[in-house]
Formats: sequence, C-alpha cells, structure tokens
Amino acid sequence: MTNHWIDIKNSDCILIMGSNAAENHPISFKWVGEAMKKGGKLISVDPRFTRTSSKADFFTPLRSGTDIAFLGGMIKYIIENDKYFTEYVAEYTNAGFILRDTYEFKDGLFSGYDPKTRSYDKGMWAFEKDADGVPRKDRTLQDPRCVLQQLKQHYSRYDLDTVSAITGTPKEDLLKVYEMYSETGARGKAGTIMYAMGWTQHTVGVQNIRAMAIIQLLLGNMGVAGGGVNALRGESNVQGSTDHCILFHIWPGYLANPSTTWPRLDDYLTRRPKSNDPLSANWWQNEPKYMVSLLKSFFGGRARPENEFGYQWMPKLDAGKTYSWLDIFDEMYKGTIKGFFAWGQNPAGSGANANKTRQALANLDWLVNVNIFDNETGSFWKGPNMDPKTIKTEVFMLPCAVSVEKEGSITNSGRWMQWRYKAAEPPGDARPDGDIMSDLFKKVRYLYRRDANAVFPEPILNLKWNYTTKGEFDSHKVAKEINGYFLKDVTVGGKSFKRGELVPSFAFLQADGSTSSANWLYCNSYTNKGNMAARRMRETSGIGLNLGWSWCWPVNRRIIYNRASVDKYGKPWDPEHPVIRWDGAKWIGDVPDGGWPPMLNPDGTPNPKTKYPFIMKPEGHAHIFGPGRADGPFPEHYEPLECPVEKNILSGQLINPTAPIYGTEMDVYKTCDPRYPFVCTTYRVSEHWQTGVMTRWQPWLLEAQPQVFVEMSPELASLRGIEKGEKVIVESARGKIEAVAVVTPRFRPFKIQGNVIHQVGVPWHYGWVYPKDGGDSANLLTPSTGDPNTRIPESKAFMVNVRKM
Repeated sequence: MTNHWIDIKNSDCILIMGSNAAENHPISFKWVGEAMKKGGKLISVDPRFTRTSSKADFFTPLRSGTDIAFLGGMIKYIIENDKYFTEYVAEYTNAGFILRDTYEFKDGLFSGYDPKTRSYDKGMWAFEKDADGVPRKDRTLQDPRCVLQQLKQHYSRYDLDTVSAITGTPKEDLLKVYEMYSETGARGKAGTIMYAMGWTQHTVGVQNIRAMAIIQLLLGNMGVAGGGVNALRGESNVQGSTDHCILFHIWPGYLANPSTTWPRLDDYLTRRPKSNDPLSANWWQNEPKYMVSLLKSFFGGRARPENEFGYQWMPKLDAGKTYSWLDIFDEMYKGTIKGFFAWGQNPAGSGANANKTRQALANLDWLVNVNIFDNETGSFWKGPNMDPKTIKTEVFMLPCAVSVEKEGSITNSGRWMQWRYKAAEPPGDARPDGDIMSDLFKKVRYLYRRDANAVFPEPILNLKWNYTTKGEFDSHKVAKEINGYFLKDVTVGGKSFKRGELVPSFAFLQADGSTSSANWLYCNSYTNKGNMAARRMRETSGIGLNLGWSWCWPVNRRIIYNRASVDKYGKPWDPEHPVIRWDGAKWIGDVPDGGWPPMLNPDGTPNPKTKYPFIMKPEGHAHIFGPGRADGPFPEHYEPLECPVEKNILSGQLINPTAPIYGTEMDVYKTCDPRYPFVCTTYRVSEHWQTGVMTRWQPWLLEAQPQVFVEMSPELASLRGIEKGEKVIVESARGKIEAVAVVTPRFRPFKIQGNVIHQVGVPWHYGWVYPKDGGDSANLLTPSTGDPNTRIPESKAFMVNVRKM
C-alpha cells in the first residue's frame, strides 16, 4: 500500500476491483464503511456479485482478464473530458517528458520487440535529453511527442463500444464508473483503489496495476489522504515477507539480487542510472550505503573493503534466467533440483498446474515439509495418481509453531510493523521457525568445519550468527540486527555515535563499512529509544495517521510520496485532510518524503534547495510512461493465455507477447477449444485460509464450508442440465476436480463480441488430505504461465468445461 488501512476512511470514492475486501479482509473493510458514512462512494467491479458488491453504491461486472480494457477506457475518458488534475500532472509526473522518435506502438506491439526472444529492447523507449543530460519537458503538455499526448493517442482506441465488447460490461455501466471515479480529480477530492490477487494473477498482472497507477496520477490521487494504490495482502505478514526478500529477484529492502551481470561489488553499486537534474533526489543513489550495510550485517567483521565486504560469498543469479515459482517447479519437474524446503507453504495445492507440481516433487531426492499440519505437499507421494513404490523422494516433516506461539513482528498491508507477543507454548515437538532455522544452520556449519574438502565453504563459515539467547532464537536480537548498528565511533551529519549504538535511521547508514543494517527500509524500527513496533499511542493527527502506533516503513512515514499532496508552495491540495504542510520553516504532519522545502518561495521564485516529490525515481517525477516493464511502457489489453475469443479487437496481438510459456508435456494451453468453452477464475471464502492447511482441520470452519464447489449462473446450469447441490466435473486441459454445483445469479452470462460467454468460479482452499470428501485443489485446473515481470501465475482467467458426473 502507498497509504494504509485507516486512511481509506478519508476517501471520497473507493474502487474495489481485483479484490473482494468485504469477504477476504472483513475487519479492515470497516474503514470503507467509515468513508461511506461520511458520503464516500463505493464502486465494485468484479466478474461475480460478491459480498463487497452487496455493500457498494454501484456494481458492474467484467470478464476475468479484461481489466486493462476497462481501465484503458477510463484513461481515455479522463483525458478527453479534461478530468485530469492539470497542475499535478504537469509538475509531478513525466506527462510532459518528450519521447525520442525511436518509441512507437503499432498493432499491439511496442518498438524494439524481438519475436525470437519474445522480449523488448527497452532502450527504444527513452526520453529526449538536453545538453546537460536532463529529460526535455513540455509543461504545457501540448508537444505531440510528450507522454500525455502519446497516452491520449494510445488509448484513443478504447472507446465504450470496444471496451464493452471486450469486457462484457454494459456501456452505460462503464460510463457511470468513469464519471463517478473521475470526480476525484478535483482539488479537495481523493479516490483510492483496493486490489488484490484478482489483478496480479494474470499474464498482464503488473500492467493491471500500472493502468490504475496512471489513473491515480492523472487525477492527482497519489500522496494524498484517501488516495493511493493499495494492495490488499493475502496474509497478515505478506508485506513483511516481501520487504525481507522472500522473492527471488530481491534482497532485503528491495535491493536487486546480484547477478552474473555484475560480477564485482563495484559493478553492482554503479549500475543504476544517474540523474543530472539538480532537483532530483534520485534516492537510489544511496544504495551503496544500504548494500554495504547489509553485507556487514551478514558477515560482520569478516566483511572488509579488501574482500568487497563479502560480495563474492553471496549467490548470484545467472544473467537472463528467472528463479520464480513457475521456473523452480519447471526445473524440478525436469529433474535438475534435488532437494526442496517447503516452509510454511503447500505447493501441491497452491501452485498453478498442480499436477505438474506434484509430479515435480516425485523427482526430488528429499523434501522437508515445515508446517503445522500434514498437507498435500508432505504426503504427495500417497496422493491421487501416485504410486509410492515408484517414488524415491525422502520426506521429512518438521512441525512448527503458529503465529500466536512465538514472539515477533508482522508488517501488514499498510507497511505497519506491529509487535506481537507469545500467547501460548507450541504443542508437542512443534518449534518456532527461528529455532528450527538456527539449529539447522549451526549443524550445517558444523559439517562444513569437519570437511576439509567442502566446496565453497566461505559463505557458511563466515556468516555471522548471534541471534540466540540461552540457546533459543531471540526475535529482539534479530529486530535490532535488521535495524542496524554503528560498528565504530563515527560522526555523521554533525552527530556523533558510539560503536554498538543502534542506527537512528537509514539517513545515517554509510558505505565504508562503519554501519550494519539487515534491511535499510527498517532502519529506524528498533533504536536507542526502544522497539518502535511495540508502541501503542493513539491517533492525534485528525486523519488517522497514528504516528505513535507501531512503526511504518520508511522512517514511520504513513503515506508514501506525501510531498505530492501539496502544491509548489507547500499548501495541501486538500486543506481538510492535510497529510503535510509547510509552516515556513519545516513540514508539519506526516514524516515528509524528504525534508527539503517546497518548490517555490512565498514570492513565487524557485527554491534552489528543493527536490521533486517522487524521490525514488531517477527523474523525480512519477511514471505515467513506465519504460522499465518487460511488456511495454503503457498497459495494453491482451487476452489471457487461455481465452474464449479468437481475436483481440484492439490489435492483431492476441496475448501478451512476452508472457512466459513452458514446454513440458504437462504444460498444455487451450484457447477457443470447444472442449473447454467456459472462463474460470479462482477465489477465496471467509471461512478458509490459503490452501486450507490452517482451517480445514477446524471443525467449526469446515462445517461452514465443507467442500470445494463451482459457482455458476442459472443460465449455464440450465444449459448443462445441472441442479444446484449436485456433484459435477470441472476440467481443463491440465486436470479435473469434482465439485458441488452452486447455482446463483451472482454470475451472469457476458455478451462478448456478439457471443454469449459463461464464467464460473472455484475456491482454491481444498485438498485431498483432509477432509476425505472435501475435494481437491482448484489449481489442478490452472495453467503454468504468468506475468512476464513477476512470474505470478495466471490463476484468475483460464478455460474449463463443466459437466455432470
């Protein structure tokens, strides 16, 4: 989230699209209710009429996988009806930047596309620069090569008729949504988006979010109270997990994972683009401080300048390769991966194309399943279509503690790091994850020390490991390590610090090895003042910032890019909901995105000490034109890899030309195949959690939702002769499941390009292990393909058949 849960109450219009917050985030949804009490409007756009839809002021459906067409139509409407916030767009975004003549878009493809590699040369999407190397700008936004004019041209094709024919959304509904939401582009108004897996799990997942980010920038909704682009995380600590590098391509604090492209530390530290604009903070220029401090946290005193602070001891990605979920299981299926830790997860149920995943597990030598209950992963070898006699995989089960049986922090969707305390001891042999990891590492290091012929022992032998107290994992020690220490007596910015002191914020981290921090974004979370995440001071700001409650990265800033919430004089666009304001000497309110003064002095003259508000971008301006994405600088509608239409009526390019496609015999994709005529999507229910490992064993929850079902419209049920409550078969080109038919008008047929298209939905919480009659995972149906930027699987739009048993 750029904002946070409580801030939603400040919104004048809330668009919930790609999520079902009322059902999947029921407690946090109360802040939507608070906004509505004050006159805020709620719009629900979803393939299905959900519990969120039932609370909305306006609901309209769309076919899964067509969100960019829907949002592209809104972009067209905003521009052509002059609904955009002109001053904000011209001054704070790259809308006025002039594009080089190498950029073009033609028939579904951007310039620089190579069909052999199915990738783009992103150098074709560059800006023109002046003699000083600064991007040329037209603040009037009239130059035909400026971003805004190119944006207008790009979405000129997205008229109401075309968008309706793609999405199945009635034209009058499209217009209603566009009108309602675009009203937030006025001063003193704010609109927000709440999205989740319904947007991300597509071959255009990143571009779905990019499209909404463009809308928010056009309307001036970034950095303001009640605005932002707000991701609803699927678990209470998913945000914390990504912050601390659970994803393959990043290190803690979103530092890029080293690659063979950067064999030396200096290659890594000098790779980022520089800014020649004196008004650009270009905050990533501080990355050397964060990287070196991270290496010092890993290796302590053994990380020294002469050994590149241990950079050579760290693993590096092979250039051009991805190590995402889909790629890991593809390699595992091919037999190149021999061992696997399934830690707090259930890949045999949660992974796309789950039959392939289960077969991949059978090719391992060993599998360690760390979980609270048995699951489809740990017992895969005795599951459906498996012959235990032919499976060599040795499986180990390590029972672990649940969240309330251990002390530590979680970081929620709004980036709030909140400290939780142990409520009970774990039962039996179950142990906290930290203790399991600590003992495992100590044993591995013991084996390395014993073996004189150990291969590449330096990373293991040199790794610092002092995170236990009296032999037990100490979460406070880890939290302090994450924050970081001064490793020698130093003076930084006129302030003196002693060796062993906790670093007060990332502004004091250094690149010379005198500081450590296991995650620069969390530097300021545990200081000499104490554990900031444990604070419990109530609200004082008037708009729900709650600056004294817990701690929020970065440096307790509750709304990111908040210097865009004020005009060039430092006056809030919305005086009734000021995030920050300039009092003539300093910023008042939230922790500002940098302490520099406003862009203009009171007399209207430029302030030479200022910086542009979007400090993480090299040019200091928000990206309406985003040249860093794998599949294009503007979002473009492409059909899902499996879709019910033969033609993309916006271009000659049917699917995302950069989407990953896998080539094993278990990777089967079917488009417009009469055997699989219906669109299918997966979703969650309130009574279950993820693959159901935590909830399927609870009788009171299982009683409420006992088995997998397939939801369908009365029209489709009539077409197939299916009665509500009877068992049916749902099948795709990859697998099939038995499910109970739930026949409701929550799904209705779509009219797509003159044809009637039906859609069904299946929850993904179930598995064969328990209960015995509960059915199996919906992911037996989903394809192994995904977004080209993130590789998140396309689980929200694929083709199936539904038939009577």
